[in-house]
Amino acid sequence: MTNTTVKPDEATRLRNKVVDELCADGNISSPEIEAVMRKVPRHEFTPTDTPLDKAYDTYAAVITRTDEHGVQLSSVSAPQIQAMMLEQAQVKPGMRVLEIGSGGLNAAYLAELVGEDGEVVTVDIDPVVTDRARRLLAQHGYGRVHVVTADAAEPVPDLGEVDVVMVTAGAWDISRAWTAQLKEGGRLVVPLRMRGLTRSVAFTQVEGEHGPYLESDSARICGFVPMQGSNAHREELLLVNGTPEIGLKFDDGLPADPHRLDNAVTFPRHELWTGVTVRIRELIDTLQMAMAISLPGFCTMAVDENSDTGVVAPVNKRFALAAVEDDTFAYLVTRRTEDNKHLEYGVHALGPHAEQFADKIADVLRDWEANRRGGPSPVIRVYPASTPDEQIPADRVIDKVHSRISLSWPSA
Repeated sequence: MTNTTVKPDEATRLRNKVVDELCADGNISSPEIEAVMRKVPRHEFTPTDTPLDKAYDTYAAVITRTDEHGVQLSSVSAPQIQAMMLEQAQVKPGMRVLEIGSGGLNAAYLAELVGEDGEVVTVDIDPVVTDRARRLLAQHGYGRVHVVTADAAEPVPDLGEVDVVMVTAGAWDISRAWTAQLKEGGRLVVPLRMRGLTRSVAFTQVEGEHGPYLESDSARICGFVPMQGSNAHREELLLVNGTPEIGLKFDDGLPADPHRLDNAVTFPRHELWTGVTVRIRELIDTLQMAMAISLPGFCTMAVDENSDTGVVAPVNKRFALAAVEDDTFAYLVTRRTEDNKHLEYGVHALGPHAEQFADKIADVLRDWEANRRGGPSPVIRVYPASTPDEQIPADRVIDKVHSRISLSWPSA
């Protein structure tokens, strides 16, 4: 027995409530997306034991599959994330859409948006996921969606060119197959991880002087279950001083000589308050990107609560913005201001050059406050891996396996 046979009126009420919230907060701006999210019964695509209030939590995903260690393998994304990415994709009637990562629900939304004259192909590497998606789509009248079990890092056989590629799993790299199957001027929407930070990026394929590349027109903070298969990528963990207490996570390779940090924790912790303040709920996506672009040793820090001795004191022990420079590391902290409405940023640094490195990070924050705060995100461009440096305008280039990703701040 499914939720909809138990409380159909309540499910409809909750679904409309979610859409009302997304329209009010700006995540839904087009009437087409509003209509499909009101129509498709989201709860029918979640596990049957999911309570309705959990299925219709506007800002929370529903996990549908984990491995034997409890690692999340598949989920139904939060309504807020789905609405945001659908808006970024700009899907129109009659389009051909390739979805990477099958859950069923998003494919149903896409099928509604392309209409009878369009086509949706959804691909996932996990046969358990695709079997479930195929069954649910057929049950709810979306049997025309073509469900494929394959590693989507490789070209989908007999697919041809598509107008939109929409990736619904966290990606570290841009597969050549995605761009090869994309029409000129087509759109790619992907939760792309860059230096440990994930953004849902909407790209358009552009024909440049030296060949096609992708250029972003929006990038929004998000979180996703990471991709499996040949495009899977794990962060590398550096345990400071060889103990599990302090872990520094690097997305693009460890420092050249990580052992230089071995004695950093033997130095007194240097603390510097920057005078840079933000509102309690202010988005800091551009601050995160400013650190990732400006600091070569950018990483994130986590503290094992079972081993915590207080050597470091991040506000969030699971995730703190951090950086390494030679024999010294540092991380960001915050404290409430006197009016209790703002947070001030500070820097904690440990190592023989703690004071100098803290000053350098504080300068990045102050530059962000003066020049980037409230402004647009960096422009993200994706080039083939073979592209030489001189053909890539960038403030920071991130080298992946199949691509080179450039981050450039827009002109003032």
